[in-house]
Amino acid sequence: MADTPLLEGLHVVDLASFIAGPAAATMLGDFGADVVKVEPPHTGDAYRALSRIPPNPGVDELNYPWQLDNRNKRSIALNLKSPGARPVLERLVKWADVLVTNFPPHTRAKLGVDYDDLAPLNPRLIYADVTGFGEEGPDAHLPGFDVTAYWARSGLMDYTRQRGGPPAMPAFGSGDHPTAVTLYAGVMTALYRREKTGQGSRVSASLIAEGAWAASMWLQAALVGGKAPHPADRTDPPNALASAYRTADDRWLLLAFANEDKQVPLFLQAIGKPEAAQNQDYADTPSRRAHAAEIAAVLDKTFATRTLAEWRELLDAAGLTYGVVQTIDEFAQDPQLKANQIVIPIEDGSDEPHLTVDSPVRIDQERKVPPGPAPNLGEHTDAVLRDLGYDDAAIAELRGAEVVD
Repeated sequence: MADTPLLEGLHVVDLASFIAGPAAATMLGDFGADVVKVEPPHTGDAYRALSRIPPNPGVDELNYPWQLDNRNKRSIALNLKSPGARPVLERLVKWADVLVTNFPPHTRAKLGVDYDDLAPLNPRLIYADVTGFGEEGPDAHLPGFDVTAYWARSGLMDYTRQRGGPPAMPAFGSGDHPTAVTLYAGVMTALYRREKTGQGSRVSASLIAEGAWAASMWLQAALVGGKAPHPADRTDPPNALASAYRTADDRWLLLAFANEDKQVPLFLQAIGKPEAAQNQDYADTPSRRAHAAEIAAVLDKTFATRTLAEWRELLDAAGLTYGVVQTIDEFAQDPQLKANQIVIPIEDGSDEPHLTVDSPVRIDQERKVPPGPAPNLGEHTDAVLRDLGYDDAAIAELRGAEVVD
């Protein structure tokens, strides 16, 4: 494993707010990049306040989403709306290898931070932007959040509910974080291109494109004339062996049989109904599909007779594929997370450090930077300005003009 982090010496300017853009910058920082987060004075990135908005859990004295997506960054409080900020921004752009933004197109134009505005300042710059609905089309100007542009727009929210029931609100960030991985992949691809050509480039990602990719199997079917499935009715499912069932202690098990010819006899033996294997209504896959509602009714009654622990023991002994529908609280204690270093300690000097979620990309031969505390607003303003060549007098002048805080 290398002693020096892979991206050490790479300079990143994070102009983005909320989740997808900043999380991509965090991934670059995880591999050693120096990430400078630019925030408006006094208020900072609005993401700092997200943990106080229901239904997010409140945690006393710990801004957990801010820590998750802004660890190891340096914060500079810079008022991009001030004319005096332009020279500072231009120095940042010349210093940077990568710039990340999620401003809508009209805001980028108004602030003068579009690709065409900044690329001439640094021909090697990788300009990475993420939008809700893409750069073109009638909705390009709309603000996009993952619940609107990724979940609702894509059809994912429509399908992941019971037929006749209302859409459920997904976990916040569950569309943003996959989009962040895509933006990170684009940045790394652009850096590879720069190694070959010497030239920077523009990289883009969007929540709507990520939603399309997530829904792509059934979206592809619709594009070639297929009819996407309706939201499921678990009492009359298309496949009773790929459905969820409630146990006696009010838990849920999800069956997922890929090889039914092999697994169905084992399953029937495990649930105490081996005689069903001789029933011609259940003899093969077509017949099981035709009688799915009947099978689901039988399995509903069957699974209601035992607890989750009892069913797990029986299904495990039979070598069958299933999933336990865990709560987030249970998942936080899942032994697989620590065993695979998916959750890792924050190095903040505490005797008992909190854990945080590592970014999902890993290279066995490269070490990541241990996660440190996320910055306070403007915590590194003076240090960053000195890195850009400003002396104490110039910094005081910028602060007096309320360009920085």
